[in-house]
Amino acid sequence: MLEDALREINRGSAEIIDNERIEKLLKAYFDNAESYTVKCGFDPTAPDLHLGHTVLLQKLATFQKYGARVQFLIGDFTATIGDPTGKSATRKVLSKKTILENISSYTTQAFKILDESKTDIVYNNDWLEPLGAIGMLELASTLTVARMLERDDFSKRFASQTPIAVSEFIYPLLQGYDSVYLKSDIEIGGTDQKFNLLMGRQLQKVYEVKKQQAVLMMPILEGLDGVQKMSKSLNNYIGVADEPNDMFGKVLSISDDLMWRFYLLLSTKSLDEIASIKNGVLDGSLHPKKVKEDLALEITARYHSKELANAAKVEFDKIHSKNKIPTDIPEFSCEGEVWIAKALVDCNIEPSTSQARRDIKQGAVKINQEKIHDMKLQLTTGEYILQVGKRKFAKLKVY
Repeated sequence: MLEDALREINRGSAEIIDNERIEKLLKAYFDNAESYTVKCGFDPTAPDLHLGHTVLLQKLATFQKYGARVQFLIGDFTATIGDPTGKSATRKVLSKKTILENISSYTTQAFKILDESKTDIVYNNDWLEPLGAIGMLELASTLTVARMLERDDFSKRFASQTPIAVSEFIYPLLQGYDSVYLKSDIEIGGTDQKFNLLMGRQLQKVYEVKKQQAVLMMPILEGLDGVQKMSKSLNNYIGVADEPNDMFGKVLSISDDLMWRFYLLLSTKSLDEIASIKNGVLDGSLHPKKVKEDLALEITARYHSKELANAAKVEFDKIHSKNKIPTDIPEFSCEGEVWIAKALVDCNIEPSTSQARRDIKQGAVKINQEKIHDMKLQLTTGEYILQVGKRKFAKLKVY
């Protein structure tokens, strides 16, 4: 059992610091039913999670399976500063109202993966605000500027003379202090968080917590393009709140190589099951498309339901295999003739007229299932089925 647990916990991880401590905690659980704590922090900087965020949630769920209580830390205090990790400029500070709205959305989505009965939702404003000026000064005195500048993104910004706010230096210290207050046994995060995660270990020693948390880092999940990290700003993401049809279709759109990455980091199938599936593809007994469909069904069912996932597959097959129009598409109307690029934006299937022109040029736009290439086209009185790519449809009535 212990070996199986360690194998699943190590699964997909990029780096583990103090693996011996993790093994000791697991052994205490299996031998004496002793629980332990695993911390993971989330700054509520946006209302919705995407599958890149769920890599950490999946790992937390694995720890819960093997005796952990999860400290699901909402950085409602640190979000007002902004995590500088990976940023080339100081991040815009969020209002309290926005933070509270985002927190509600985060927790609802997170419990689609985590066991709520084994999760403690904690807010770092509860202990960081009472820390006060003296406490902050004591905390700041635990680290030198030279040590802080060892952090990659800070050193690059300092070398390029890009401004660094003093508050950004404080952020890693505050994240580390969270581990002091919570007395966390383990903290997990992305590889881009290494400096901050190690800060928790360091400060637990400085503040004499009598333990130093182990650290487990997960890789950053690539987006739909298979190259850059999954990100809303890059529009290469699959949102946890995406509609079932969109979610299913997006998973099917990933490359065969990226599919195995998704299986490793997102699927609940065991490593042995995944290895068996992969062997089936290699020896030709399983078709990659069927394997990808199974992954799309699993992910869509997790965030919606098995019934909606199966319905999404039926709809996808109808549109793509039989080249039919979806059964339920949004309808819009307008008076007087309208420029095609504007029509695509007004129907919410293009973000801008410039993007619409690019897609028309690339042959990605259809009207009534026929590709168009005229970027100046004017739509006159009539009904039109507008389509961008394989998944975006709208019905437009021009009066």
